[in-house]
Amino acid sequence: MLAYIIRRVLLIVPTLFAIMVVNFIIVQAAPGGPVEQTIALLKGNSGSATERFSGSQDDPGTRQQNAASDSRYRGARGLDPALIKELERQYGFDKPPLERFALMMRNYLTFDFGKSFFRDRSVTDLIIEKLPVSISLGLWTTFLTYLISIPLGIRKAVKDGSTFDLWTSSVLIVGYAIPSFLFAILLIVLFAGGSYWNFFPLRNLTSDNWATLSWTGRSLDYLWHITLPVIALVIGSFATLTMLTKNSFIEEINKQYVVTARAKGLSDGRVLYGHVFRNAMLLVIAGFPAAFIGILFTGSLLIEVIFTLDGMGYLGFQAAIGRDYPIMFGSLYIYTLIGLVLTLVTDITYMLVDPRIDFGKRT
Repeated sequence: MLAYIIRRVLLIVPTLFAIMVVNFIIVQAAPGGPVEQTIALLKGNSGSATERFSGSQDDPGTRQQNAASDSRYRGARGLDPALIKELERQYGFDKPPLERFALMMRNYLTFDFGKSFFRDRSVTDLIIEKLPVSISLGLWTTFLTYLISIPLGIRKAVKDGSTFDLWTSSVLIVGYAIPSFLFAILLIVLFAGGSYWNFFPLRNLTSDNWATLSWTGRSLDYLWHITLPVIALVIGSFATLTMLTKNSFIEEINKQYVVTARAKGLSDGRVLYGHVFRNAMLLVIAGFPAAFIGILFTGSLLIEVIFTLDGMGYLGFQAAIGRDYPIMFGSLYIYTLIGLVLTLVTDITYMLVDPRIDFGKRT
């Protein structure tokens, strides 16, 4: 197992590097970078990004006159070329792309993500500040999803084809069909002052006076704020895991060793939890990293925006809109690294749950 873990850890490096290369190329090719954003602010242009960077409707003579200042940034017409050079130097665009990427990756090895272009703070400080919010959402959602899905999936497997199985499947289909963000909007309309009741807050995970509350008050205040976002995420997550659990248990229940165990006089509970459970849970365990990563880095993005939760998803969304490259690449680096590590943890868990599995023997 140790040799396998070492190989996987070493594989993280080229995988992470390749992902960063691809995203660096894509982002650099996209229009509307930080230089253009600053130019638009300097010129007082409040239009959309498309309007700012799609060029103007000047006549050919005017375009020819502005050619000197318009060779690279369309929004720079009329600005001093020296100012444009200074902006490029400030944002690091005075260096070739290959040199910028090499410098970025060298700094990332020590988790030095630089300084935000527009927030006047280090990216590391921002990530440390925002990451607990996203992790909190992801952990609570994953915990509740597994807490609901595993017992429900086992019960549906035992009662396969019964009335209970049919009506719970109907509920799962409805829950799966409604996107999390639509359910989040419905919760806001019903319970957060939208049109009916105003029971829950819509901003942050704690109140402004959280620091002055007792430990009990802090816990209740935190749960009060996180209730609606977590419910919205759980609704869209537990259907798939429930059906996966059900199908895994049905497959194991129909195997010969279960028939043999029952023939020996073992109770249904002993057969189910003493023999079937460990084998059936392998697929469920395998889905944990994907479920957690999906909730943390995909599902929580819209939820953080809708509920105005200042987490990594909301931070990344603002950085992408504002072309704040240090935050974008720093977030991507952390996301990818967490995902790769969790995938390794899953394989190790596989081997701990079922000793018959040994990835280390694979060539």
